Amino acid sequence: MNNTIFDDVFRTMIEKMPYLAVPLINEVFHTSYPENVKITQLRNEHQQEDGEIITDSCLLIGKKMYHIECQSTDDTTMTIRMIEYDFAIAIGNAEKQNRRYRIEFPKSCVLFLRSSENTPDNLEADVIFPDGRTHVYSIPTIKMADYTKDSIFEKNLLMLLPFYIMRYEKQGHDLSENPELFQILLNEYEEIRVNLEKELTETGKAELYTDLTKLIVKIADHIFRKEDNVRKGIGDIMGGKVLELESERLKALGKAEGKAEGKAEGKAEGEAIGQARGETRLGNLISRLIQDQRNEEILLASTDSKRREQLYKEYNI
Repeated sequence: MNNTIFDDVFRTMIEKMPYLAVPLINEVFHTSYPENVKITQLRNEHQQEDGEIITDSCLLIGKKMYHIECQSTDDTTMTIRMIEYDFAIAIGNAEKQNRRYRIEFPKSCVLFLRSSENTPDNLEADVIFPDGRTHVYSIPTIKMADYTKDSIFEKNLLMLLPFYIMRYEKQGHDLSENPELFQILLNEYEEIRVNLEKELTETGKAELYTDLTKLIVKIADHIFRKEDNVRKGIGDIMGGKVLELESERLKALGKAEGKAEGKAEGKAEGEAIGQARGETRLGNLISRLIQDQRNEEILLASTDSKRREQLYKEYNI
């Protein structure tokens, strides 16, 4: 099974929506950062003599570095890999004080998408330094199986939502053969969709709603790639199967539309104004369509200019 899709979705959220990591960091490390805290993304590529080490994420909040790895299976070598990653991060951010260096390891954790009874709460290793002293390297683990949909929303751990479907991956065939069981799953995802919509669109975060629903569908499509009915049912509820981040594509279309309007005016400043107007206008339309649950119209609004103009008139935008 190709597990890179899980890394791709996780890294997409870290790179495009890093603020989603803040509640997760608060949950794991018992911090209390506000949602709008300044986050700096540090480089995640570290060149070694025998090759390049690429980590899933490395974020700087204040003066603290946070390193989160997303692991799809309970790999017993993960402790050694994490030490290697953390050491590379620490060396890459070492501070020189005269001839003495300060090397600080990041605060790290591993998100296990799949776990077992043997998956530990902490990954640990005894590190023996040249002077004979032993230090216990210990980092916490996060197990998806420990979080229900209710606890995800209660703790604002929206970053975990795309992976929630994995608790059902062993039931794919049963879901296809058992209508009652399948309906329970659909009801659960309808509840997730409603809660997510309420959480985000009412607070002016319609773009994030769109992005997350697409990532949820992307993982579900992969998990149930052999179960067409299950895949279609979840896709219909969550609003389609577009695998790219929808809001980015819509922004690009809005910019293109705005440029066209600006060029029609024949002035450089007109182009800039038109671009901004077009992007804002289309963004407002998409937000209204999401609020009204007109998911099929979202794609039409972004691809069919005639239908888009009809919707502009309908919503008086």
